[in-house]
Amino acid sequence: MNRRDLNDMLWFQAVAEESSFTKAAAKLGTSQSTLSHTVKQLEARLGLRLLTRTTRSVSPTEAGERLLRALAPRIQDIENDIDALMAFRDKPSGNVRITLSDHALDWIVWPKLKPVLRHYRDIHVELNVDNGFRNIVEERFDAGVRLGESVDKDMIAIRISPDWRLVVVASPDYLARHPAPGTPQDLVQHDCINHRQSRSGGLYAWEFARDGRELRVRIDGQLTFNSTIPMIDAAVSGLGIAYVPENLVADEIRSGRLVLMLDEWCPLFPGYYLYYPTRRQNSPAFAVIANALRHADVS
Repeated sequence: MNRRDLNDMLWFQAVAEESSFTKAAAKLGTSQSTLSHTVKQLEARLGLRLLTRTTRSVSPTEAGERLLRALAPRIQDIENDIDALMAFRDKPSGNVRITLSDHALDWIVWPKLKPVLRHYRDIHVELNVDNGFRNIVEERFDAGVRLGESVDKDMIAIRISPDWRLVVVASPDYLARHPAPGTPQDLVQHDCINHRQSRSGGLYAWEFARDGRELRVRIDGQLTFNSTIPMIDAAVSGLGIAYVPENLVADEIRSGRLVLMLDEWCPLFPGYYLYYPTRRQNSPAFAVIANALRHADVS
């Protein structure tokens, strides 16, 4: 069967269901004469009379009834499949890969995505935790989350967090055994918890600022991590002084499990941005993710 036969059969089905060439022609958006001619050609090719025509009505013959019974469920199946495809189009799906730091994940990204993903079961998200810098194009990430000052100028960037700061903290147990530092320079005399930078492999030099004066302090200590969460646990356990995001230790400070020090020396860092190349704007799945993060509180 060629495509012309299939199309003509659909026109025949419309006439048989409407019992009228006039109504069927209006439904199909064609003329009554064209429709009548098309059905006659189909009957000629099949060598069967499909419709009985009178001046008052049109009805299928026995052969026409049989053809109609064969066509109807198949056409319905096709229509159902097309409806399903349309729903698929309207319901975002696909894979989204994002590289980000553990702090950005715990503080901003995961709390915002968790409720959204419940409603989009066909979106699959890979969150790759890496505190270093990644080339998201070369490494096939759809997006990255980094501080605004770190985002390349050729990327689209959306701010997703307020400014934040690192704070110097230690447990009461540690401070019972060591005098609290009065200045950032005093930290070199303490057992501090180092943070190794994933990409460069170097140790992070703690950054401080006060009254326009900026300084970096390279500290030393028994422990080095490349992730923030174990640094906090180590500080709570009395194993040293940590320099960690304030929002991640707010509860520990309020409860007294950690003590905040050098408060006036701890500067604000610019907020996090979701950044991505222009091509990602066309992905419905990515649009859902970006939208969820874009609405984060940046006040």
